Amino acid sequence: MNATPAQYLPLTPLDPERAELLARVIDGLDAPMLQWLSGFTAGLALARSSGLAQVATTHALTHAPAARPDAPAAASSRLAIVYGSQTGNGRRVAERLGRAAEAAGLATRVYAAGDYPLKDLARERLLVVVMSTHGDGDPPDDARPFLDYLNGKRAPKLEQLSYSVLALGDSSYPKFCESGRVVDERLAALGAQRLLPRVDCDLDYEKLAGTWAEQTLATARDALGAQPLAAHAAVAPALATVTRLRTPPAAPTWTRENPFEAELLANQRITGRDASKDTRHVEISLAGSGLSYEPGDALGVWHENPAAVVDALLAAAALDGAAPVEFEGQTKSLREWLTTGREITRLTRPFVLQHAARSGSQVLASALEHGNEESLRRLLKDLQPIDLLKRHPAAWSPSELVAALRPLAPRMYSIASSPDAVGDEVHLTVAVVDYEQDGERRYGGASKFIADTDVDSGRLRVFIEPNERFRLPADASKDVIMIGPGTGVAPFRAFVQRRAASGAAGRNWLFFGARHFASEFLYQLEWQDAVKKGHLHRLDVAFSRDKAPKNYVQDRIVEQGKELFAWLEGGAYLYVCGDADRMAPDVEAALVDVVAEHGGYDRESAQAYVRRLADERRYLRDVY
Repeated sequence: MNATPAQYLPLTPLDPERAELLARVIDGLDAPMLQWLSGFTAGLALARSSGLAQVATTHALTHAPAARPDAPAAASSRLAIVYGSQTGNGRRVAERLGRAAEAAGLATRVYAAGDYPLKDLARERLLVVVMSTHGDGDPPDDARPFLDYLNGKRAPKLEQLSYSVLALGDSSYPKFCESGRVVDERLAALGAQRLLPRVDCDLDYEKLAGTWAEQTLATARDALGAQPLAAHAAVAPALATVTRLRTPPAAPTWTRENPFEAELLANQRITGRDASKDTRHVEISLAGSGLSYEPGDALGVWHENPAAVVDALLAAAALDGAAPVEFEGQTKSLREWLTTGREITRLTRPFVLQHAARSGSQVLASALEHGNEESLRRLLKDLQPIDLLKRHPAAWSPSELVAALRPLAPRMYSIASSPDAVGDEVHLTVAVVDYEQDGERRYGGASKFIADTDVDSGRLRVFIEPNERFRLPADASKDVIMIGPGTGVAPFRAFVQRRAASGAAGRNWLFFGARHFASEFLYQLEWQDAVKKGHLHRLDVAFSRDKAPKNYVQDRIVEQGKELFAWLEGGAYLYVCGDADRMAPDVEAALVDVVAEHGGYDRESAQAYVRRLADERRYLRDVY
């Protein structure tokens, strides 16, 4: 398969124009010249961080020294930071640490795990890993090759290496911070020495991660001192007069910590009355915010817990919502803490552990025992804190309850629009979590909050969460295959809008699934219109409850396997969005079946084919 230089570039913060310019610059360069260029840009970064305001890039390039393999900082004299990030938290921590390390005078390189040159591991002397876990113990997709290499036969002995690991996870899953734990223990097994004990962070990671970063930077500085700067001495003189070609973009004003208060424009139910779920199409104005996004990104939404949910929890705990609670330097009423400050619709392992001790429940104690992960998994998935309070009564004081509950975290929703089509708006597809438990209604905090927000007066506190792992191909002539059952179809609405607006030459194929055609075919008219206009070239659907036997998107994948394999062989990119627990594994198993049958591979070779697609970033997933 022929590829343009841009296809070899890693996922990048560069805008498309700059990415294309960079691709043209590196096209045709041999290894020594690429090594010189690496040293040049590292030195440029150092000069700017040191306060050198202006340089003549032309002068530096025309007076370039002879290419030297050791121009970049050697692995033995630098701090390497590697991150695996699913929702962006790991990336933020790693990038902040990288900036702090550079400011402290350390030669530093920050890599997404999928971009890290694995051959360098044997030469590293100081490695920092920020590794997220998503779902029940899974690493981020682009970090899988890194973990596979560490756990494989080719992993080198690492007696020369000192390292530190920050693990990010979600304690509402049994295998909390599993990927970070695996990296930490494997590095130790290979002979590396810990700079610090591993730190495991929940969704409220900021405080712990900040302390860990400070300690890691202090130990790294002790280990490397200021000597890494000497590695750039040969490049620094040429950087004395470099001119900026363009002012770097300013940091966004509105962030996770400082969200934009956005006007709600539309909040429309798009499933029928008899549908199993109330799914909403939500339109939000970003006018005046300066926020921008790309198809594939997510929107973070801060929510308040619904009053009915707070009231039910207070009643179950037999506590007075007006009781004042002082916690972490703030004094608020218990009701206010439960409404705006604590997570009350998701159960976490630490809360189960504390409640089991208070209640003396053997059922909870048994679920927490080693080897009973499946029981704990069901408990965390199916129940909320109120269910534990009702089923296994125990006494909590207001302050104890606030301290035991996890801090409220924003919810991330795949963006269902492209700015090409909607301007300064952003659209979401939100399924309201609403079910019955023990004869009572249970709701999801964020989805219920969004559904209940009034269009005429309501506002939502939002921020953009970039997702560089889930982008359309830079080469618009490439075909794309999109697999998105239920609300997993959201980003593909954005993809089709972008491809239509840009006149992309590549074909678009969508697989969609739901329970019922009549009541749950999300965006049906839009898809049919896209097919009619030639913006969507194929549409395959599966409605599992309309007839027996049940049919799912994975069944459609197998049925259309011959054509799908032909698209993959022709260079198509394949995207999956939606449920991580069952749908995503079932879809991957179907892909392996298709490759085996239509490619003539045995099972193991077919699995390797699918892994190669992922390694080439032609098989991309956004699962949750």
